[in-house]
Amino acid sequence: MDRRSFMTKAALGGAAGTVALAAPAVAQSNPKINWRVTSSFPKALDTIYGAAETMAKYVAEMTEGNLTLQVFPAGELVPGLEAADAVSAGTVESCHTASYYFWGKDPTYALGTCVPFGLNYRQMNAWLYYGGGIDLLNEFFHTQNLHYLPCGNTGVQMGGWYRKEINSAADLQGLKMRIGGFAGKIIEKLGVVPQQIAGGDIYPSLEKGTIDAAEWVGPYDDEKLGFYKVAPYYYYPGWWEGAPVLSTLVNLDKWNELPANYQQVIATACEAANSNMMASYDWKNPAALRSLVANGAQLRPMPQDVLSAAYDASQEVYAEVSATNETFKKILESQNAFKRDAYLWAQIAEYNFDVFMMGQQQAGKL
Repeated sequence: MDRRSFMTKAALGGAAGTVALAAPAVAQSNPKINWRVTSSFPKALDTIYGAAETMAKYVAEMTEGNLTLQVFPAGELVPGLEAADAVSAGTVESCHTASYYFWGKDPTYALGTCVPFGLNYRQMNAWLYYGGGIDLLNEFFHTQNLHYLPCGNTGVQMGGWYRKEINSAADLQGLKMRIGGFAGKIIEKLGVVPQQIAGGDIYPSLEKGTIDAAEWVGPYDDEKLGFYKVAPYYYYPGWWEGAPVLSTLVNLDKWNELPANYQQVIATACEAANSNMMASYDWKNPAALRSLVANGAQLRPMPQDVLSAAYDASQEVYAEVSATNETFKKILESQNAFKRDAYLWAQIAEYNFDVFMMGQQQAGKL
């Protein structure tokens, strides 16, 4: 007797009742659900915007199309800088964004992306996935009617495009700069006038001289936006974004309504998209940087006095915010505790290996 014949006969016998009850249970655990995901990014920025599409693709594949997430570019459903508000209010089920865009509501939002002189990419992932970071952040995000999941990272970013050279901290006085997130509050202490401008509006603002400088991401995305044509000086590193996490924020009520297996599917898809996005940037940025330099971009290291002044200013701001915001303080202290240990390890093997290999690259031996 073959297996199919045996199973059919068993179903018709004493086990028939069990089989009849099992089918509806399976159907209930894999219901048809369609969600919308509003992005804070334009579709033209394929790597950042693409992380949400990658996540949605994984979700659809893992649920055989029963759970579908349709991604919309910034502005199609709601403006990019209003994405979290729309999700919290239930207007849209989910968004893909950088949570630090909303730090004005509460500085704690920034810690879900990054803060100046924070963790690097590998450290951030270690803290999120093994250091209890996701749970700590969700203690806060749940109070905003949101559920937080990491879903992408650019790695350390560049320090932006400047119409004039920056030779010392004194050159920052009165500088009008487009800068995202919590960094604007810190760079104000250096005399900069921060501007929060959406990605698509940065180029015309630089071109017209409405702003003097702008940061975005790094070579691959920056080349697409053409900043080198109107602001030739390209500084590094972006001390305010050592590892900016992109996140999927889900309306908390909608999240709680999901079957547990669907929650796990989305979390797994977000984690996979997080890794995928970083790999994509690491592959694309070298060629983009060569292209930018060939087209006139002038690379400049950020002056050391600027870095030192910015670091000191960041510590002042963190102390000020922590004095009145216990949640911010709790999460920041958790990140800092891990950062101290992480750099003890990083400077031993990884750093020395990378420095040696960089020397071989510079000597033309690779």
